[in-house]
Amino acid sequence: MKPLIFGLSLLICPLLATADPAPDPMDAIVVAYEAYVRSVNPEEAAREDGTEARQWRDVRPDVLAAHATVAQDLLARIDAAETSRTVDKAILKRLLRGDLDDVKYDSARIPFTGDWGFQAEPVFAAMETKLTTQAEAEAWIARLNDVPRYFTENIENMRRGVATGWTAHVDPLTTMSDQIREQLVSDPADSDFYKPFLTLPEDMAPDVADRLRAEGLAAVSHALLAYADTLRFLETEYAPHARAGAGIADLPGGREAYAAYVEHHTAGAGYTPVEIHELGEREVARIRAEMEAIIDEIGFEGSFADFLVFLRTDPQFYATSAEDLMARAKAVAARMDAILPVYFGHLPKLAYDVEPVPLAIAPGYTTGRYVEGDPAEGRHGIYWVNTYALEQRPLYELPALTAHEAVPGHHLQIALSQEMSDQPKFRQDYYATAFGEGWGLYAEHLAGEAGLYETPYERFGGLSMEMWRACRLVADTGLHWYGWTRDEAETCFKDNTALAQLNIDNEVTRYIGWPGQAVAYKVGELKIRELRAEAEAALGAQFDIRAFHDAVLEEGAVPLDVLDSHIKSWVAGQLPEAPAAP
Repeated sequence: MKPLIFGLSLLICPLLATADPAPDPMDAIVVAYEAYVRSVNPEEAAREDGTEARQWRDVRPDVLAAHATVAQDLLARIDAAETSRTVDKAILKRLLRGDLDDVKYDSARIPFTGDWGFQAEPVFAAMETKLTTQAEAEAWIARLNDVPRYFTENIENMRRGVATGWTAHVDPLTTMSDQIREQLVSDPADSDFYKPFLTLPEDMAPDVADRLRAEGLAAVSHALLAYADTLRFLETEYAPHARAGAGIADLPGGREAYAAYVEHHTAGAGYTPVEIHELGEREVARIRAEMEAIIDEIGFEGSFADFLVFLRTDPQFYATSAEDLMARAKAVAARMDAILPVYFGHLPKLAYDVEPVPLAIAPGYTTGRYVEGDPAEGRHGIYWVNTYALEQRPLYELPALTAHEAVPGHHLQIALSQEMSDQPKFRQDYYATAFGEGWGLYAEHLAGEAGLYETPYERFGGLSMEMWRACRLVADTGLHWYGWTRDEAETCFKDNTALAQLNIDNEVTRYIGWPGQAVAYKVGELKIRELRAEAEAALGAQFDIRAFHDAVLEEGAVPLDVLDSHIKSWVAGQLPEAPAAP
């Protein structure tokens, strides 16, 4: 028998050597995950089909539970998969666990954060919608007609929140109500939702264009009725049940939910809420000492508090008009653009524009934000600058804000991720909060290192912005873990930053409405700076800042534990090989 077996092995081995390798199980899992995303997100489904979305998400509890079942099955498949695609595996697991936590803690019961929520989705979609064909116009009409259904489902979820003791605090509720009220125009033709119909092409057949505009006006009217009904619900039925505490610490299961939210947003950093609070206190003390040194350098006579009053009130630090502020923001952005080749070997192809925050959302909106573009459509990214209440928008913070939101911050990082043509769509779109926001805060530090803060006041403004993120560690955990009041949460910002009061008001409202998100910035930035320090120490004179930054960004957004492993491997690959033993 042995000779026979030997002979067969000689015949089989060549066949095995030339056969195609076994498929990686992640291939099928990615296909299944993309199908799952399309089932959850109508916009993604339409994009995949090359069409336009005609509806909003379905947020009924039974539908969300069905999605969770699919997510759980996918997670089990990923856990069992034997694959070398460890980054894909880690990211998919985090995405699915985030979805499962949303269902586990029933986050649909509070479907708004203060500066975002279901009420803002149609407004934002309208700003992005240009109608160049009849099909696009009909899709937008269908989507407007779907607003009442979508809002009704969210109202029912909020009613479940009232019944189970999970409601919003009055501050984000007020901001959200103001945003809804802003949309309630008497003439539908004046609505933000009708503006896309003004973009219909001039060469469209007049009868078709007239019909689309008429149907569009009717659809806008239906959407506005949904906004009015929602506002009535919020004011008469929901507001009396708004939670008393600013945070979720005292809600049923609130602390457990908060710990899960912190883990989700810090993406593998491994901190508990208590550890994050203590980290924040240490960072506040460190940054405060650096701020005090700049005050001494300036020669200001007075206390730290006096200096903050000076910065918040002296007209020299504020733009005189919205146009003035926008011109300054564009000039700062140009300075940031100029330094990029010194610090990066790989730059995105997609450009970005600098625009004001739309007036419809500006009053309750943050001081600046990045809106991602779309390389496939050629749509630029946008760096939004808030021109509302100019006396609350200090110019000494503008360089740091620009570095964070535009370049070398969010635009550079996100556009590079979007341009990773060798990666699946979920990798291009993935946004780990601690990585993305940590990179944005690191970009502020990098701008200071590059000398882009030209005056002591701008350097102080950069530190004030960093202190803002350090105080978030203290305030967010204070609100949602220790049960602090709003006044207690504001103390760190008032005592240690030069932030204007309106900015503090809007930001703390955001933390109240979005537990856990705000702590990710500092956690992510500190991890990137830690990895850079380790790389510099290990590589010495061989350390190349451009190569390091390219390595940090080359995988796109990743959880922090994945980033840690990736950079350590990159450093090892830069070291010379040890000589062979004699």
